[in-house]
Amino acid sequence: MLHGKCFTRSITLIALFLAGLFLFQPSPTLAAQDTILIGLIPEMNIFKQKKRFQQLGDYLSQKTGVKVEFTILSRYGNIIESFTTEKMDGAFFGSFTGALAIQKLGVIPLARPVNLDGSSTYHGFLIVRKDSGIKTVEDMRGKRMAFVEKATTAGYIFPRAYFKEHGVSVDEGFFSETFFTGSHDSAIMAVLDHKADVGAAKHSIYNRLQRENPRIDQELLILADSPKVPSNGLCVRPDLDPDLREKFKQALLGLETDPAGKSVLDDFGALRFIETTAGDYQPVFEMAEKAGIDIKKYDYLNE
Repeated sequence: MLHGKCFTRSITLIALFLAGLFLFQPSPTLAAQDTILIGLIPEMNIFKQKKRFQQLGDYLSQKTGVKVEFTILSRYGNIIESFTTEKMDGAFFGSFTGALAIQKLGVIPLARPVNLDGSSTYHGFLIVRKDSGIKTVEDMRGKRMAFVEKATTAGYIFPRAYFKEHGVSVDEGFFSETFFTGSHDSAIMAVLDHKADVGAAKHSIYNRLQRENPRIDQELLILADSPKVPSNGLCVRPDLDPDLREKFKQALLGLETDPAGKSVLDDFGALRFIETTAGDYQPVFEMAEKAGIDIKKYDYLNE
């Protein structure tokens, strides 16, 4: 009888021990992240944007062992809110949205592309039609102005700062009409197709359209350009696993030396990627100040 009780107690202890091992075994789905969600701002036509990033996403997935998924934001202005609500792990922020995210979310910049012209920055253009007769800011009085979005450097912050330096406030009826196109290519086309008299857009998108459409050279005139700011770079949330963060950074920086990476760069339209830090966004803060905008308090959302 005693032997039977000992046997039963032993079986019970073994069962409890095995149950404890099962209960406290770390879950593989919780121990490692297997998917990363990266946001893209709508700087150009959404279909062109998807095509441009598709091969890069496949490459990063292969190099990091984590599936990369992209989500294209419908608008610029609510990117800070969307980053949080959609639980993004990172985003290819523009210079102004990047500055906003650094200030408000504490995101960490990793890398940005070097353009085909050898620059790792972009600047804004203020454009008109050659046949418009517009040569100065005063010539723009009573005309139609096409901005991109209130959360873009080239498409809003730069022209606002430029006009302010020339004694003009865009909020006081200087223009007969102001409107937002939602993307840089749309702002350029609005001027080209006589829907706006003046437009603002980033130079890299202008140059891309210039290569595709001979009318850009023939019919448009660049009146002014902005200081240089960082190209759209990948920033990640501050609590992303440090090892994973480093994998993504090194994968981007190593594209140029990897034979498989060269075709990715060709498709993306870049020479290579370079390291990027929060300090690179200082020109954005300075331009915003000239425009009368405090980035720390800037809460613009699209309606």
